[in-house]
Amino acid sequence: MGQQEKVATSLPDAVGAAVGASLASVDAELARRYPGDPGTRRPVHTVYVPGDAFAAGTIRSWGDQALATLDEHAPDATSLARVLGLSDELAVPVYERVRDKLSREPVEDLRIDFEDGYGPRSGQAEDEDAARAARLVHEAYRNGTAAPYMGIRMKCLEAAVRDRAIRTLDIFLSGLMEAGGLPEGLVLTLPKVSYAEQVAAMARLAGEFEKARGLEPGRIGFEIQIETSQSILAADGTATVARMIGAADGRATGLHYGTFDYSACVEVSAAYQSSDHPAADHAKAVMQVAAAGTGVRVCDGSTNVLPVGPTAQVHEAWRLHYGLTRRALARAYYQGWDMHPGQLPTRYAAVYAFYREGLEPAAARLAAYAARARGEVMDEPATAKALSGYLLRGLDCGALDSDEVTGLTGLTRADLESFAIPRRAGLTVPRAART
Repeated sequence: MGQQEKVATSLPDAVGAAVGASLASVDAELARRYPGDPGTRRPVHTVYVPGDAFAAGTIRSWGDQALATLDEHAPDATSLARVLGLSDELAVPVYERVRDKLSREPVEDLRIDFEDGYGPRSGQAEDEDAARAARLVHEAYRNGTAAPYMGIRMKCLEAAVRDRAIRTLDIFLSGLMEAGGLPEGLVLTLPKVSYAEQVAAMARLAGEFEKARGLEPGRIGFEIQIETSQSILAADGTATVARMIGAADGRATGLHYGTFDYSACVEVSAAYQSSDHPAADHAKAVMQVAAAGTGVRVCDGSTNVLPVGPTAQVHEAWRLHYGLTRRALARAYYQGWDMHPGQLPTRYAAVYAFYREGLEPAAARLAAYAARARGEVMDEPATAKALSGYLLRGLDCGALDSDEVTGLTGLTRADLESFAIPRRAGLTVPRAART
């Protein structure tokens, strides 16, 4: 032991207390607005099915159709690897995991659509479809055939369709309550939002429903769909999307980018409407910054080029979808839309390749950080958080196995979560963000 150092201070305790008091409101505001990620499972995609087409067997049908597309156009690991450019090392594990996923859990998040994908219907028809959707969702969760997350996309809250949107939402939620209650995986999507006041109105609707049904305040959350230029930049030049998150009063769970509505809004020609267009990149970058730290997750859009027709045409569509998905993952958009069963093979192939090719380097860096060992890279807590989040997402979607992650890192899932989801002292995560 060396000589004990003499410690001298000059500031009286009252100074620190005064500084703390002056920042108390800031501390509270940080805790309220930026609670961090809720730590729940993050689906890799959202599948949209029209409200009149959704049936009890829809999820299994999508999986079977996806497997049939693989059997016809890429019947083995080598053929799929050749189409997508997968390495020899990844080809077999990715292919086998894709087939297993399509057999076991083909859809992670499903939205029953009562908006653009639904089209014009009579009021009675939409009433009946909304009630049927509630019954089928309840039955799916009861018998174990549900996706981890399920819900509806209602119409927007603009004047022309507002009453219809509210009625469909009420019928669907009321139907779930009559059947036994809201499922844990319930997700609602509010489309075509342009003003923060529309988000506040949706939050009010959720709150009023909770009061009417005696639910815990904050139980109902919802996603905000970004499809208009006004949702990114307000008339006064401020970022509207940041206001929207605040207007949700803790109920916002996601920001979903609408590729084609947004592209059309900023006058991108149809041939160039894509999730990798510069206009799309700008919108999603604004969404990403606005959502950072809030617990609200950003979701990429879709491609409307479907893998149908002869094999050469399917392969071309697969390469496009795979490339867009990999591009999104690299930009930290860990969720996107899938519009057709034939897109599921490339969704999971892209996701699994992304996590498996980065497994060993991520595990090595995290293990070194946990052991406080010096390696080639000196990582900090923020990087440990990112590394742990990467591994947890890979585990949740089936890209990685817990045994291989623990074997490479020496860490349990609980250890990973402690790095990935640090909590401020005394912070309570809103109920909507936990589901």
